[in-house]
Amino acid sequence: MTGPTTDHHQQVVLAIDLGTGGPKTSYVSLAGEVLDHDHRRVTIRTGPDGSAVEDATEWWDAVVASAQLLSERGTARADQIVAVACTGQWGSTVPVGADGQPVGDCILWLDQRARKLAARQLGGTLAVEGYRPRVVVEFIRRTGGAPSPLGNDPMGQRLWIRHEQPDVYARTAHFMEPVDFLNLRLTGEVAASQASMLASFLTDNRVLDAVSYDPLLARYAGTDIDRLPPLRPIRSVVGGVLPDVADELGIPAGTPVVTGLPDLHAATLGSGAVTDFHGHLSISTSAWVGCHTHTKRTSLMNQMATFPAALEGQYVLVNNHDCGGASMEWLLDMVVAPDDGLTPGATPTLKDLDDLASKVAPGADGVMFAPWLKGMRSPNADTAVRAAFLNIGIDAGRPQMVRAVLEGVAHQIRWLLEVSEQVLKHPIVDLRGIGGGAQSDVWCQIHADVIGRPVHRVAQPLVANVRGAALFAGLVTGRLDVRDVAACATVDRVFRPDPDAAALYQDRHQEFVGLHKELKGVAHRLHRITARS
Repeated sequence: MTGPTTDHHQQVVLAIDLGTGGPKTSYVSLAGEVLDHDHRRVTIRTGPDGSAVEDATEWWDAVVASAQLLSERGTARADQIVAVACTGQWGSTVPVGADGQPVGDCILWLDQRARKLAARQLGGTLAVEGYRPRVVVEFIRRTGGAPSPLGNDPMGQRLWIRHEQPDVYARTAHFMEPVDFLNLRLTGEVAASQASMLASFLTDNRVLDAVSYDPLLARYAGTDIDRLPPLRPIRSVVGGVLPDVADELGIPAGTPVVTGLPDLHAATLGSGAVTDFHGHLSISTSAWVGCHTHTKRTSLMNQMATFPAALEGQYVLVNNHDCGGASMEWLLDMVVAPDDGLTPGATPTLKDLDDLASKVAPGADGVMFAPWLKGMRSPNADTAVRAAFLNIGIDAGRPQMVRAVLEGVAHQIRWLLEVSEQVLKHPIVDLRGIGGGAQSDVWCQIHADVIGRPVHRVAQPLVANVRGAALFAGLVTGRLDVRDVAACATVDRVFRPDPDAAALYQDRHQEFVGLHKELKGVAHRLHRITARS
């Protein structure tokens, strides 16, 4: 294994991680050091109809403001910037006009309005699990997965715009993923890759680095290929930063911009887990378990599969729990209160959650939380089921509820991990903890206890994605190789399971997995009642 060189410490990437909550814009050296970063919040607009949208121009304004701030701080000189890399949320759709500007809101991966349209597109009188047999067979055979009949992916989003927003559809030249939209603003080039478009299921993933869409799959998905961005190889330079944009960002004009990556791909690199079946668990807005493999695997029932990775010749495991860190954010906004010991008027922090959760023993005094605030995607697709607290007694208070939420997310991660290993037919080892939630020692320990395995937290877990994006830029531009990537992510602490807590959680986990079956009937009935009102 090689290590970072002096040149790698001096070469810097402007790395952008466009999370659902807003972009993190960073200076990252090719040695994997996050030298400086700035995070700007953006507004997520949700509605009772299942809508979840953002203004893509707000992303760009936030990126420019952050880049200007980094430039003013002077952590790195402009002449040290060797590349720009974008990563972030995926499975979302920005309708872009011929002038490169958004012509409507970005429909997020959280949006659930297109269920009926998607069901009609993929199903029929002979549908099985929501799919016409021939349709699902071709999708699985060619891509390893399929668009969801629940409508919460780019196929559903495009159908929604086409049928419910015809004026927006008429003005749309390209339906773009968020990372590809940012690259368009940087370079003026309309481009995507097999990786950035993976949630559309429109490329033949039996072929790594495919650069064309599959016409049959596009027809099945009701998608006009002419309205999709042209594909480039995954490991490509899209173009150089435009002169006026470079002036705004404080970097040299013409700086190469590499193809955009889904946050999963960047996180996998940023965790340092580049060897097959060496995994990571991410506690970001969403949560997931990922690893590399050379094997193509699919479980449509569990909504997980392997897809072309950022590394040449490899696949990466894809699954998702929509409300991992989002459960924590909901908790901070809705449950933790000033009388929990906060300074009056102070905004609750992750440390406040740690302090509250630490007041309660493992098991939260019997309280359990099902963390399905926006339904479940993996390992059981269900947009109607909702979160619930269970077994709350009269003596239970916010400390029990806080710990129950942290434990509930960890139980969901364990469920994902165990089903992932069944799909891969191989154990996942060396779990690396990343994401904003991994900054919490308490939450990392809860994950180790619930899963029953050590969790190796990567240093600076909040910025693992931007580190991965920067390392990807180093690979694409030839300044790094895979051995360098593995050496650039260090572990700052290993959380080992406490035997007593792990034994308790083993019994509770069986109850947790059964909750979906118990709750889904009630949730679906309540969903129908709410929809009628």
